[in-house]
Amino acid sequence: MQALCWLERELGYLYAIRTGTRNARRQIYEGSVKRSPNRAEEASTSARRATGRRSNVSARDTVSTSKRTIRYAVVGMGHIAQVAVLPAFAHARRNSRLVAVVSGDRTKRREIANRYRLDHAFDYDQFDDCLRAVDAVYIALPNSMHAEYTIRAARAGVHVLCEKPMAVTVGECRQMIDACRKARVKLMIAYRLHFESLNLAAIDLARRGRLGELKFFNSSFAMTVRRGDIRTKRNCGGGTLYDIGVYCINAARNLFRAEPTQVSAVSINSGSSTLAEIDETTAAILRFGDQRVATFVTSFNAADVASYRIVGTKGDLHADPAYEYAEGLEYRLTVDGKTTRKEVGKRDQFAPELLYFSNCILKNRKPEPSGEEGLQDVRIVQALYQSARSGGPVTIRSFSKTTRPTGRQRLSRPGVKKPSLVKVQSASRD
Repeated sequence: MQALCWLERELGYLYAIRTGTRNARRQIYEGSVKRSPNRAEEASTSARRATGRRSNVSARDTVSTSKRTIRYAVVGMGHIAQVAVLPAFAHARRNSRLVAVVSGDRTKRREIANRYRLDHAFDYDQFDDCLRAVDAVYIALPNSMHAEYTIRAARAGVHVLCEKPMAVTVGECRQMIDACRKARVKLMIAYRLHFESLNLAAIDLARRGRLGELKFFNSSFAMTVRRGDIRTKRNCGGGTLYDIGVYCINAARNLFRAEPTQVSAVSINSGSSTLAEIDETTAAILRFGDQRVATFVTSFNAADVASYRIVGTKGDLHADPAYEYAEGLEYRLTVDGKTTRKEVGKRDQFAPELLYFSNCILKNRKPEPSGEEGLQDVRIVQALYQSARSGGPVTIRSFSKTTRPTGRQRLSRPGVKKPSLVKVQSASRD
């Protein structure tokens, strides 16, 4: 019987991957493939048991701006949500409150709702009910689902903080921006490093000319991804550029305070069956007019590394680690032969996003990073993949950006202790 159940689960998993249906993608992402014929009914029962409170809302409550607190639901209970987003609300209590989660897994709903003493826990089939209970959502779903859930939230009058990459295509990004603009709700893309002190210090050093005239940027970002991870699934928006390449692209753009005009890329695959659907490793070149160039390599089949170096006519800045949230960050600045070192210990990089976004909602300000910021990175990612397929350079359409992150956006909160995880594991192998 146990062998039969195992075979049944494996066949269900393979069917989910082959069909690529929305529910299947959700279930793979959440860590299980369910076969219950009464999914919505079980979800409602699970939510009531998990919270001891109502799991459905008959009418949308008014936005709680009079209390100066924004009520959030976190949508998707994968690794990033559990290890970083949910704990961050403890450091964002000034204006942000977690009241609900959305997950396709009954055990996750029950255990997480109990742990955080939540008002609600919803299945994906109950997303419309969820939207009537909150003021904002944090979208932590697979990349291919960002657009759908953002647009649904916007149409319900709910503000959206969406994980990066913003979406899989430029067209999806535009639809998200248009939906939020039409509904007059805020849209922010979760570039956590736009609020991180060491990253902002590097940006300010480059902006003030400490390195002289900036010449080139180089970065390496790699990990060894687990077999079956969502990042390896093409129909879920997987790929190294979507997952980690956006960090390198965004860093180069904001350190140079400029936009690339032409890009080129080469992707390779060594034959690993785990990475057959996507690029295993991609090397990219971003040309910023005739003055500057950025290069980087991303990989899902190499040792962990996350660093960059920017070089000018007077000196260079080497950040290593540069992109992590589970540890402290550090850079070495060398100017005229003299080297200084700056280190920042582990901090909660997600609470500042919540604090900032809630403040934008309460004070009716446009967030930075905006939807347009997310769209530009996706535009560059798509162009790089196009170049890798064609073997030639791709021109990037002109993009004007008037607002960039500076030290004025710095927000710091102490690091959080890693919580126990519910039916999920990290993307990379230990």
